[in-house]
Amino acid sequence: MIGFARLAVFGLIGMTIAFWLLRLYFSSTQREELEKQWDADHPGGGDSTARDAYIDGGMAEYRKSLGRKLIWLVYVIPTLAVIVLLYLTNEY
Repeated sequence: MIGFARLAVFGLIGMTIAFWLLRLYFSSTQREELEKQWDADHPGGGDSTARDAYIDGGMAEYRKSLGRKLIWLVYVIPTLAVIVLLYLTNEY
């Protein structure tokens, strides 16, 4: 029982670290893509407040997107894998 509790605690810590790293990575790549799109559409640079509004609007859309929600699979897939392995180990 202690081994399972240790696995659960360290697994949760590991999954949380992976979740935040993926979230930061995907968010930064989305922001970079929006900045590149703005620079391609406005070669002279354009208005900085309009640029910030464009990037903020794009990031707001990203927060609602399916891609961001799929990051939650970092918790779901390993948890299901451990449950299935425990079941199969104890059943057979």
